[in-house]
Amino acid sequence: MGGNSLFSGLPAPAPLPSDPVDPSLIRPEPVPPGPSILASAASAKRAAEKSGKEGAKRVRFQSNEVEASEEQVLGAISKIASHISNPTKFSKASKLAIQLLQGEILQKSSDVADAFFEILRAAMASPSQAVNMKLWADYQTLFKGVQDKLEAFDASQQAQIEVWELWANLANEFRTDDTYVFSKAASRVRQSIDSLPEATEEDELAPEEIDTGSGDLCGPDASSNRGANSVPMKADDGRESESCEPVVESDPFGLNALLPRPSKKEERARRKRDEEAASKKAQEDAARMLREQREGLLACLKLAADHYKLPWAQTIIDILVKHAFEKLSKFTVPQRKAVEQLWGSIREQQSRRRQGKSTTGKLDVTPFERLQSQYANERISIRRAVGSSGERSAEQWLG
Repeated sequence: MGGNSLFSGLPAPAPLPSDPVDPSLIRPEPVPPGPSILASAASAKRAAEKSGKEGAKRVRFQSNEVEASEEQVLGAISKIASHISNPTKFSKASKLAIQLLQGEILQKSSDVADAFFEILRAAMASPSQAVNMKLWADYQTLFKGVQDKLEAFDASQQAQIEVWELWANLANEFRTDDTYVFSKAASRVRQSIDSLPEATEEDELAPEEIDTGSGDLCGPDASSNRGANSVPMKADDGRESESCEPVVESDPFGLNALLPRPSKKEERARRKRDEEAASKKAQEDAARMLREQREGLLACLKLAADHYKLPWAQTIIDILVKHAFEKLSKFTVPQRKAVEQLWGSIREQQSRRRQGKSTTGKLDVTPFERLQSQYANERISIRRAVGSSGERSAEQWLG
């Protein structure tokens, strides 16, 4: 055969015919029922809602908050300043002021910062109001918010705020039951006392007794400058006197440009007078703030001494008042007397403590000693404990 297949050259076999199948026996495939009208409507609604939610997630709308203009803020500040000095309205006015502090307009506009400073000035018109039992918490909250925005104010305003903070914040720190907070406040008071300069004779004078030198305020050339630019003022006796304060007159027709300009000598004299007046005002402001700082520290000492009845605060108060007594030269004469009275009261209470007495003068008694003295004279019997009246009625039940 030679490896040739027997069926080579033959045509391929035809496929075998399959058995015929009865068409009646063939079952048609079930067709899934189509959705009903209600179901299709519900599914379409769900699909629309889903696409709407996805669209809402994709599309983000930026909320444009309408900020108040500077004129509106200044108007609101003026209203707050007119009401914040009233103790009955301080709580509400201070909350509105805190809302203004939370914005950014205070740092953007120096005019707004100056106007807000007037709110603080009106609030501290009576510094003792800051330690009032009903208002101290609102004062402390307000000035803590001001401390966070302190850079929005200029240097002189910051110095004044630091003085007001002695009443509004530091003194009220002593109204706490936390030893750490109380001790930290006392440490700040001691540091502030150390930073005070020695009291001078000028510091002893009352503000109304200080000679402001109003007679030389206009300088030696005041008489030559009087005339068209001076204002006649009526004195107490009814006579008219000229004031050297210049009056800014309106010039609608521009006639001032035709007038001869002042000479260089007059300009230098005017500039010198302005510098002297500014320097004198700065000195008066510094002296006033120094007086207020001493008064604020004295208020802190008094408020701390009021808590001497607390055993855990007594040692801290002893150190604080003793430190102030050792620095008497930094206070004025009336303030020295107040510090001496505080120290005398503290020493008296210290002697009572050494004798075992409380701050009220009575001996200190522990709870055990109090109960011991209470039951020392009580008639307690075992029989009375067993029976209602000592007749041993419970012995039969006890066996």
